[in-house]
Amino acid sequence: MTDSARAKRPAPAPVRPAPSVDVAALRALLDGPEHGIRDFVRQRLTEPQFRHRYGMSHHDYREVVFDWLRDLSSDGLGALHVPEAYGGKGDIRAFMAAFETLAYHDLSLAIKFGVQYGLFQGSILLLGTEWHHATFLPAVSKGELLGVFAMSELGSGSNVRDLETTATWDAAQQEFVIQTPHPGAHKEWLGNAAVHGEMATVFAQLHVDGTNHGVHALLVPIRRRDGSPCPGITLGDTGLKEGLNGVDNGRIWFDQVRVPRTHLLDRFGGVGEDGVYRSPIESSARRFFTMIGTLVGGRITVGLTALSATKSALAIAIRYGNRRKQFGPEGGNTTPLLDYRTHQRRLLPALATSIVLDIALSKLVDRFAPTEGESNREVEGLAAGLKAYTTWFAQRAITDARECCGGQGYLAENRIAVLRGDIDVWTTFEGDNTVLYQLLAKGLLTEYKQEFSEIGVIRLLGRRARSALKAMNPVTARKDDEDHLRDPAQQLGLLRDREERMLDAAARRLRAAMKKDPLRAMFEVQDHLMHLAEAHVERVAHEAIQEQVERAGPSLAPLLALLRDTFWASAIERDLGWFMMSGIIETPKAKAIRYLVNNCCEELRPIAEEITDGFGIPPEVLAAPIARRTANSEQRTAK
Repeated sequence: MTDSARAKRPAPAPVRPAPSVDVAALRALLDGPEHGIRDFVRQRLTEPQFRHRYGMSHHDYREVVFDWLRDLSSDGLGALHVPEAYGGKGDIRAFMAAFETLAYHDLSLAIKFGVQYGLFQGSILLLGTEWHHATFLPAVSKGELLGVFAMSELGSGSNVRDLETTATWDAAQQEFVIQTPHPGAHKEWLGNAAVHGEMATVFAQLHVDGTNHGVHALLVPIRRRDGSPCPGITLGDTGLKEGLNGVDNGRIWFDQVRVPRTHLLDRFGGVGEDGVYRSPIESSARRFFTMIGTLVGGRITVGLTALSATKSALAIAIRYGNRRKQFGPEGGNTTPLLDYRTHQRRLLPALATSIVLDIALSKLVDRFAPTEGESNREVEGLAAGLKAYTTWFAQRAITDARECCGGQGYLAENRIAVLRGDIDVWTTFEGDNTVLYQLLAKGLLTEYKQEFSEIGVIRLLGRRARSALKAMNPVTARKDDEDHLRDPAQQLGLLRDREERMLDAAARRLRAAMKKDPLRAMFEVQDHLMHLAEAHVERVAHEAIQEQVERAGPSLAPLLALLRDTFWASAIERDLGWFMMSGIIETPKAKAIRYLVNNCCEELRPIAEEITDGFGIPPEVLAAPIARRTANSEQRTAK
């Protein structure tokens, strides 16, 4: 190595002392204003009937989860979202907090709860009108009428707008006729459909007098009280899955199934007694996107529950890593696993990221809750992006947690293996992650186009050019001292520069592709759109954690700053190839960022277990023997 090359290598900065952990303050921050309902759910889940069970058949497991759901329904948890006029609390934030907390326990329970009260009940509440609310919500909210959210079809997949089930108006009978037009159009992957559901919200193409008015939702009885299918209904069982086998996923086919006119959820369009279709939204395309936009809360809760599962896995793995010893200077097992750099790098950036994403999602809930049921493209786009980013993160983090626990992590009773099997589908439901990232990126491109038209091409290009020059400043690109790297303004500036440059480049690529083949233009830039969406989410998440750092008191701010630095450094490290190819970061700075990840891990190591205490997961709910803080557990896990 030459002297000049050696001179460019930054000297690793000394590791700073770990900040103290005010566990009560951290838990208060993560619980937020809904700490009361979270504590209630936590306490309920510690009761003996909710103990984790393993080794059951999937048929028995479904019945256990069903009993758990009924038990919690008797507490009124299902009615938290329902307006007071129909026996509920009218509190969407409390509902989302309860749903999130349930996911510390059993994910099959969380999903069955979500199908019944988030999807089925939510569709009635948000797509229906007063008659539907008064007629159905009291029974649904108590768990007396179990429902199915029948949107997905085998053939159309994520393309909901072009699903093929039909609902045809019969003026003579004042009824809609629901039909599965061919075998590939059957409803697929429906929670509650195989065993327990009695009614379904069915999404279908609405045909009135020969005109297709697009996708609408109708309430369709599917099963009698004795469990037999209703006339014209064929029900199938999806069977064993990779995970979530406590949820009775099933399939539905419709053969000339008739429902009354009033069963059309007609908030955005309906058929009157005169047989005429009317809608407050003239465009069928805009009507569809408005209707789907009202259901965005499901994507937010998917992100929240993915984080709960991740926190459980990380708490188990970090506590085990503190106790399990392997190797030592004299050949004995004297070194805790968490002392190893590789162990730290797999668990501790994930620990920081889980809290950063928690804060980002909480901020999204703050924006969503006051406008629930209304279409808000910015909220919809961010919900799509955060859902995708969080669930992909959860999948990776839980897998790393399993591997960090070795063979113990493979045992069902230690829960991480079960969580890994369950969480895998989070990347698919409520929207496939690849599709959701593209939805977010397309929204960003639309805003970009509007910005061009509003402030003028010349001014916008000038602003972008100044930003690019600043990002490629050779002094900034090489600057590698740790105070600079830990400066939140510098961190945010780097994230913003990346996002703006990606947005500019995506717009240019898309314009060029449109000139060649408009039909394939989006296909040509999909890779770019995915990267843009990820960059946007990381910038938004950094802004959210920095706001909390500035707002926090002295007992919490240093810890949040360390979590921010860890999240930022690990995110930049993953994308160093792009930053270096773009000239924004040069080699010395790139090396310094890698050193910063290591330093942050070393600072987090002595306080990592205390941070997991801030999650507030009761021992009875966490349950894994390898996570217990007893001498017996240490002896057992050392074998």
